[in-house]
Amino acid sequence: MEKITADEAARLIHDGDSILISGSGGGHAVPEALLAAVERRFLAERKPKGLTSVSVVGVGDRAQLGATHLAHEGLLRRAITSALVDSPGLVRLAAENKIEAYTLPQGVLSQLMRDMAAGRPGLLTKTGLNTFVDPRQQGARQSPRTPPEFVEVVNLAGEEWLFFKPVPVDVAFLRGSTADEDGNVTMEEEAVLGEMLAMAQATRCAGGIVVVQVKRMARRDTLSAKQVKIPGILVDFIVVDAEQRQTYATYYDPSYSGELRIPVDHIKPLPFGPRKVIVRRAAMELFPGAICNLGAGVSTGLSTLCAEEGLLDAVHLTNEQGIIGGAPISGPDSGGGQNFAAMIEQPAQFDFYDGGGLDLAFLSFAEVDAQGNVNVSRFGDRIIGVGGFINISQNAKCVVFGGTLTAGELDVTWVQGRTVIRKEGRHRKFVPKLEQICYNAGMGRERGQVALFVTERAVFRVGAEGLELIEIGPGLDAERDVIAHMGFQPRVARDLRPMDARIFEPGLMGLAAHVRAKPHRYRSPRVAQWYEARKAAGR
Repeated sequence: MEKITADEAARLIHDGDSILISGSGGGHAVPEALLAAVERRFLAERKPKGLTSVSVVGVGDRAQLGATHLAHEGLLRRAITSALVDSPGLVRLAAENKIEAYTLPQGVLSQLMRDMAAGRPGLLTKTGLNTFVDPRQQGARQSPRTPPEFVEVVNLAGEEWLFFKPVPVDVAFLRGSTADEDGNVTMEEEAVLGEMLAMAQATRCAGGIVVVQVKRMARRDTLSAKQVKIPGILVDFIVVDAEQRQTYATYYDPSYSGELRIPVDHIKPLPFGPRKVIVRRAAMELFPGAICNLGAGVSTGLSTLCAEEGLLDAVHLTNEQGIIGGAPISGPDSGGGQNFAAMIEQPAQFDFYDGGGLDLAFLSFAEVDAQGNVNVSRFGDRIIGVGGFINISQNAKCVVFGGTLTAGELDVTWVQGRTVIRKEGRHRKFVPKLEQICYNAGMGRERGQVALFVTERAVFRVGAEGLELIEIGPGLDAERDVIAHMGFQPRVARDLRPMDARIFEPGLMGLAAHVRAKPHRYRSPRVAQWYEARKAAGR
């Protein structure tokens, strides 16, 4: 192992190379100094050219940092990731058809790293079937010039599966907190673990170069062996960035790394408004012991609501980056967590999700059609990507989608618990046709999945004949205030009922009592039998 500078690391890259980039979203474990050095070299020398960038999660500050460093014509040929929204430069190049761009499911890319590390031919999964990832639709492609290269439909044991092929890799840019003189790397200050080990192994298997950015160096044999996440046998070069930030928004918060737990009242509550109303109604689906995922967008607010209402110890909130328990973070640092019970590697989290481990998934929606299919990925030239949405929505027992009924300057308030729409949104979110399908409601219905759509003024469910209106906000008329602002006519439940009045009052709603009053659901019949036997014995 050799210690080099970021600029020296950038010179290791040749024209046409594929760079594997670690990290998540807004700077979590992103090797920012290395990406910036590649950009500097290109602007100075017009080299390297024709690169492929591969990142499991979209990385960037939604402005100039992260993968946007690579967003130069000539520098980048292809981008492979789960989300482009964090890097507007990549969105622009893809929308203008100047690069090849794939947005594959986050869990697929995460698990694929392990298959590549083991030299296996690829990943076999049902994740993405009958969505835009399916090659019979768009094959995850986000620009016209993108070839149908990485995804195939295969039949095995009489069932359809998607087969995802390995992605190329020549150089890995990874990140940790501390490296010793032998290249062993720990991640004690990181807010997520990602898939660092699998990435390093995959690159070594491919005969590539592994470069790890860290904040500091330690003497040989002084790091705790159990804390090493990337063994030195996998590391070729170390780059030290003493100013390395934990995330783009936060230099270092010890609660993000699990160094300490914060008082629950330090978690800032959501202000009363449409987002809080949506999150409150969604949270009414919680039950004691529920294992939940909180997706991006409006649904991250459920974490702060549970803290405010005293529910964090009654349910298990998780996110796909590997946080289990506690309070997943909302806002610019989303992806991390505070007061968590465990932080595991991202591929293992997706294994659990894909296997049906989630009782409830709380996700956002951007567009919904009459069948209950959802698009969160693309709207004309606005390319978002899919993140972990497909893995999560496809495999949870119940999925609760949250969002406003319309968008664009929507102005809604509540007066004495009654809904007042002061200005309707300019854009309809319930539309006749989707540009891309990210959630297939028919597949969910076939496997007995419950799917709800919660808005600030109405609640829908996916029924046998498509979307059905089942609840409406107080003071509203179903036809005038809801259906008139949809691009199709949903079914209206015969027992259409008002949404719970507590949702629309500014004070605490007593959610903890509501949730704790529900029966505990045991995930294993044998565990349930054990508890019933103990109860019968009077213990």
